[in-house]
Amino acid sequence: MLIYSMLIFLSVTLAMAGLFRWLFPSIIQQRLQTVAGPTQETNWMEVVVQVVGPFAKLSPPTENWEDSPLRVRFITAGIRNKNAPILFFGAKTLLPFLFTVVTYLGLQVANERLELITLILVLIIVATVGCYLPNMVVNRIINARKRNIFENFPDAADLLLICVEAGLSLDAGLAKVTEEMKVKSVSLAEELHLTNLEMRAGVERGKALRNLALRTGVEEINIFASMLTQADKFGTSIGDSLRIFSDDLRYKRQVRAEEMAAKVPTKLLFPLVLFIFPAVMMVILGPALIQVVRVLGPMLSGQQ
Repeated sequence: MLIYSMLIFLSVTLAMAGLFRWLFPSIIQQRLQTVAGPTQETNWMEVVVQVVGPFAKLSPPTENWEDSPLRVRFITAGIRNKNAPILFFGAKTLLPFLFTVVTYLGLQVANERLELITLILVLIIVATVGCYLPNMVVNRIINARKRNIFENFPDAADLLLICVEAGLSLDAGLAKVTEEMKVKSVSLAEELHLTNLEMRAGVERGKALRNLALRTGVEEINIFASMLTQADKFGTSIGDSLRIFSDDLRYKRQVRAEEMAAKVPTKLLFPLVLFIFPAVMMVILGPALIQVVRVLGPMLSGQQ
């Protein structure tokens, strides 16, 4: 009961603190709203950042944010909002506490009387899941984005080959490919657009391509950047290099599709054993079992 009372007190206190901070902004924010006018609407993201911001300070990164591996992961995931670190670390602080309170209250409502050691172990596991849940979400976004870029990059390489063979320069070809890829892959088009902007700003082509590989995290794009850099350095034909690279990309995409198709029977094994086979056996053997019970039931009762 003491732990239950403390958890309720902390949850209510934190909820009231967040509500107070949301409803009563600071003096600087009040002055800015006065200058901007009363008709200015607050974005929901800014409201969430204001509520979560104080809790994000409890779990900041240990190293410099500019050199942090987490920043690179955010870039790979396509998350470039300046408030993303605040939301991430705020979630890592709030979710363990929230999951712990909800789990404890759920056990109390369900009248589950666990031993103290078991209860503490369950709450620790739930808090750990809440702490690592933001990392799992970021990893899922990264994997989905990398897969999207990998599957569409062979088409971009083919378009770039066509542009180069048609007489366009590599920079103009990349710009044209960026415009065409917006229809099929927005993520790849955004990364190519950033590469074009870097080269227009005066960044060396090799460095811009390496930055593209770093942002996407796809190994094939890293090979693509090294290939174009070596082609510029040694004066080899870019068209021939792109043709060989495109063939290799299509082969890798085909091999990956075949690999995923080969995994399907193994993945279907557990649903078949756990859900499909029992239902099929009940449908097939059910009528026979009912008939057996009807025939043998009177015989067994007569013998008794």
